[in-house]
Amino acid sequence: MKKRIIFLVCFYILLMFPIYWMIVNSLKTENEIFTMTTFFPKEITFANYIEIFTNPIWTDSLINSIIYVCLNVVITLLAAIPGAYAFSRWKFRGSNHLFFWLLTNRMAPAAIFMIPFTELYFTLKLFDTHLGVALAHCLFNIPLAVWILEGFMSAIPKEIDETAFIDGFSFFRFFRKVFFPLIAPGIGVAAFFVFTFSWVEMIIAKTLTGPLAKPMVVTIAVAQQAVEGTRWGLMSALTVVMILPGIFVVYFVRHYLAKGFSLGRV
Repeated sequence: MKKRIIFLVCFYILLMFPIYWMIVNSLKTENEIFTMTTFFPKEITFANYIEIFTNPIWTDSLINSIIYVCLNVVITLLAAIPGAYAFSRWKFRGSNHLFFWLLTNRMAPAAIFMIPFTELYFTLKLFDTHLGVALAHCLFNIPLAVWILEGFMSAIPKEIDETAFIDGFSFFRFFRKVFFPLIAPGIGVAAFFVFTFSWVEMIIAKTLTGPLAKPMVVTIAVAQQAVEGTRWGLMSALTVVMILPGIFVVYFVRHYLAKGFSLGRV
């Protein structure tokens, strides 16, 4: 038992050390980073974070990312919930093949859609817009959300639907009052995965945006600092800032995640 505890402690230390090192570097001065190796800042500074939240380049990029990610989560769930309900409740000829085909869209690499998306978006005037990026991410997120939610909905007996309709519930009232609370853990899990993919996806977001909707990615910092040299403290602070929204999402849906990971397809 002791060996197992020691092994788990060592494992989690190794797992969390890169994150710890990133946070520590974000609080160091550039001189300390380049001249010595310390496991805790000798002189704590918040200059890197101040620069991020006072420089319009970083603040605008962060706001842009949050906008199109939230849009994508809303659009994906609005489309995936009725789609998953249809697959879980009604079987028709070719439904299994259609469901599998929908899931294979999630497996396609994002790079193959760069050229057609760019041409289409210029035609539809969606290039460099938050809505454009959100809709592009739906191509990958809707199949994933449908697949997750269908597993949760299939676990709910159909007799609940029939009983509600016999009691005089309309479809929308039944969905809002009865069915929606039952699948809330599944919605929480789906929202978590949709948010995560949309937040970390870079190829499509960078291809379909210009200065107006540029996303928050660390590669922007790399490109802009190529001449003056990489500022590791600023890079570490940017990475910490990019992790924070995911932490907040996990915190607010943690109860649904705990239930959801024990049910459905996850």
